[in-house]
Amino acid sequence: MQKIRVGILGASGYTGAELVRLLAQHPYVEIALLTADRKAGQPLQSVFPHLGYLDLPDLVAIDDVEWAGLDLDLVFCALPHATSQKIIKGLLHGADDTLLDDMIVVDATDHASAIQKSVKVIDLSADFRLRDVETYAKWYGGEHTAPELQQEAVYGLTELSREEVKSARLVACPGCYPTAALLSLIPLLLAKVISTEGIIIDAKSGVSGAGRSLRESNLFTEVAEGMHPYGIAAHRHSPEIEQELSKAAGEGVYVTFTPHLVPMNRGELETIYVTLADGQSGEDLRAVLSKQYAEDHFVQVLGEGDIPATRNVRGSNLCQIAVFDDRIPGRAIIVVAIDNLVKGSSGQAIQNMNLMFGFPETLSLEQAPLFP
Repeated sequence: MQKIRVGILGASGYTGAELVRLLAQHPYVEIALLTADRKAGQPLQSVFPHLGYLDLPDLVAIDDVEWAGLDLDLVFCALPHATSQKIIKGLLHGADDTLLDDMIVVDATDHASAIQKSVKVIDLSADFRLRDVETYAKWYGGEHTAPELQQEAVYGLTELSREEVKSARLVACPGCYPTAALLSLIPLLLAKVISTEGIIIDAKSGVSGAGRSLRESNLFTEVAEGMHPYGIAAHRHSPEIEQELSKAAGEGVYVTFTPHLVPMNRGELETIYVTLADGQSGEDLRAVLSKQYAEDHFVQVLGEGDIPATRNVRGSNLCQIAVFDDRIPGRAIIVVAIDNLVKGSSGQAIQNMNLMFGFPETLSLEQAPLFP
């Protein structure tokens, strides 16, 4: 099978580094482009010494990329929110390298000096996750500059959107918190075994979920030996979760979602509280999830009494889900664990890439979790 040529935009961030680490094992991928504006001109090993054994191109600034000569098959976009949409608009509409700097889009039928029209994009930012442009503007503080692509983008929650992902040219990877919540809740809403009301998501994530940019709140002394909630009643993943749950339920679903920052590098744990539909039990919920994911390699529905833990999925593309009856009649508790950088971001992105190009879905993602 012929290799595909991929580019990683934003390769100096945590998700960019994870993409490189995982793709290095992929037999059908050649990394042909790595961008990082603040680290432009440096080899990747100077930014991430643990990747120094790989033979990779040096980091370049996006404005200096000679797009037309790269012949890329796929671009992973691991850039900040509101930046991705401009770059992706240029890529998918076909812009020559002199126009891309100013994000002026040329006619898609103009093949002269244009970027390869068959290029596909997987976006790891939030720019294409929300289908409603007004909702995006409200939560991300600015008008969307590519609304036509926002409508085209496929929401890439892999296990629940395989067919759409296979034929997509633009996939929006879910956020880490939504990934854990949706994998557990969507099958239950579709099966109508839980109520659409009263869903509470108590979520905790490692510091890498906040990205690699320098912030006082992310300093070791600010984070270590304690934990705290943030984005209370205002976290940007809330509308994303509600969008997909509402789609599954066929009606508006609203959740109470509170994330917490935990002093660990990576990992994510969500404890979700739900109201059971009449006559249902925790065992019934577990049966629904077990049936849904019986053929899925990466989603593990644990047996009665087994408890998910971040240490059991660290560094892997696995998702562990468990269901417990609450002591309060008519309620159940769902516990979900993922690695926020892998299943919650870069691993899921590669899982989608494999589908888009007809590779085995698990390729380069089968490594066991790191323990201890």
